[in-house]
This record gives sequence, structure tokens and C-alpha cells, in this order.
Amino acid sequence: MSKAEDELIFQCRAFNLFPEREHRFHPERRWRFDLAFPDLKLAVEVEGGLYVGGRHNRGAGFEADLEKYGEAQKLGWTVYRCSPGMVKKGAAIATIRDLVKLKAATENYRGETA
Repeated sequence: MSKAEDELIFQCRAFNLFPEREHRFHPERRWRFDLAFPDLKLAVEVEGGLYVGGRHNRGAGFEADLEKYGEAQKLGWTVYRCSPGMVKKGAAIATIRDLVKLKAATENYRGETA
């Protein structure tokens, strides 16, 4: 778990949002989402290593991520990608709150929302 993921969990809890960490979403592959709201099929991926040539922005890693996100979409998931900087600024939690509200309204979700 990254510091940004820990911070985002803290921010979610402040708004009574309780995502699962490392949620395995695919029936056959071992793919996991950093954070997920399974009832809403809403996933959050915190993309680290942006300025240091990390896995997510090198060729093979980027291709693997695209495959994962494509398969998630086929299964009906919405995947929100954010950076550690967006978490730090509060932009990620603002978007997550909006997405939870939107998905909850669309899906007639009866869970707790902010």
C-alpha cells in the first residue's frame, strides 16, 4: 500500500465512504483494484511513479494496465484513475464523492453515501 492510498482511505472515511482495499474483481485473473466500491462497481486506481519512470508509465506496464482496465469495463466497472498529487490536493476525493453519488443514484444503491 502506498502513502497516497493510505491518505485516500483516510479521506474517504472522513466522508463516511468505506471502499475495499485490494479488491479482486476478475473471476479468472488475479487483478486487483487499489480501492473499490463493489456494490457500485466503482474502482479507484492511484497511479504512482509518474515522475520517476514507474511501472504504470513504461511500455509493458502501461499495456498491462490497459488490458486490466478494459476487462474491468467489460464486467461493468467504472475505473477512476488518479495520481498521488490529486489525492494530496483533495481533487481525488472530490471526484470519488461525485462518482459515488452518481453511481448510487443510477444504480438505486441503498448503501451509505456522502
